[in-house]
Amino acid sequence: MSQEAGVRRSVTGPNGPAVGTPDRRPRSVRRTTTHDSVRHDGMQGPVTITALGRDLYTGAGGSATVLASARVDAVADFPESVLSSISADPADDRLRALAGTRASSGFRGRVEQALPGERESGSVYYQILDDLPTALLVSGYAVLAASVGPGKGFRGDTPGQAERPPGKALQQVDMCAGWIDGGVMISGLTEGIPPYFAGPAAPGLATPDPLGWHCVPTSLPSSMRRRRRVDVWPDGDRYLVECFFRDSYFRPDGAETVIHEYTVRASVDSKSGSFGACSAEYGALPWPECPAATASAGRLVGTPAAGLRSRVREEFTGISTCTHLNDTLRALADVGALIGALESQP
Repeated sequence: MSQEAGVRRSVTGPNGPAVGTPDRRPRSVRRTTTHDSVRHDGMQGPVTITALGRDLYTGAGGSATVLASARVDAVADFPESVLSSISADPADDRLRALAGTRASSGFRGRVEQALPGERESGSVYYQILDDLPTALLVSGYAVLAASVGPGKGFRGDTPGQAERPPGKALQQVDMCAGWIDGGVMISGLTEGIPPYFAGPAAPGLATPDPLGWHCVPTSLPSSMRRRRRVDVWPDGDRYLVECFFRDSYFRPDGAETVIHEYTVRASVDSKSGSFGACSAEYGALPWPECPAATASAGRLVGTPAAGLRSRVREEFTGISTCTHLNDTLRALADVGALIGALESQP
């Protein structure tokens, strides 16, 4: 496996969706997670989320060892996002405290109260719990797509429109680059005609290596999927990091389209644990204003990976950022734990 292997790009150019997954590098740790959101009882019914994660060590000769794996199953009503059930494998009775609460605002704080110390551990289990509220939020795209997508008065692969009142959404003006005042999203909401982004076709991420990703569930029509991959490997007196993220939608005909996609590349100093470099590129984003947020990744340079989730929440706000990129940067908080897992291997 080549240390120089990288994500191949589609013919649409440097900002097209990724069309593959890099080879596992010798002496590396790879974390992969997925969140599948399905509405078995129709678009207005409850959302069933299957969240999976795995940490995999690749030895110098290419051998593979599973370091950790986790699964969380949850069901939440729509649109209030109240959890009617949540469970884990391996079983964790502490999750009972989350049943009956909202998997939205304040959820991550409730997770920290119910599972003290889990965030600091940097575990893959915590990562899939940390991602659950935003995966659930983004799953609402399926409802909009069902009302205005192909076959519903929507034409082709260019932005469409849905006749819907703006409601409380206008309270989110300037919350991120895509919601900037005067931008496509806010202008549409102001006019009461919110825009719809179909997204480009999703190139497959499968690799000839059966261990490139953990076992991913079979996709279902009108569902959403969130994927993350974090690779960490040594390079002299530093560690290199590549973090990939994709939100995708499976249309009623089964075709997959990309709604959000970022790749973040960084280096971490082996002694200080701080970022020596960090940059982001996008593969697909819904609005023309969104790509401006990629520059915010550079703000991590010189800062430690430890405590990154709190810093992103407090400091990465407003139109220079993107909520989906912020979540991708949050995942880098666990780089220290992944480095520790890597160094603990013979």
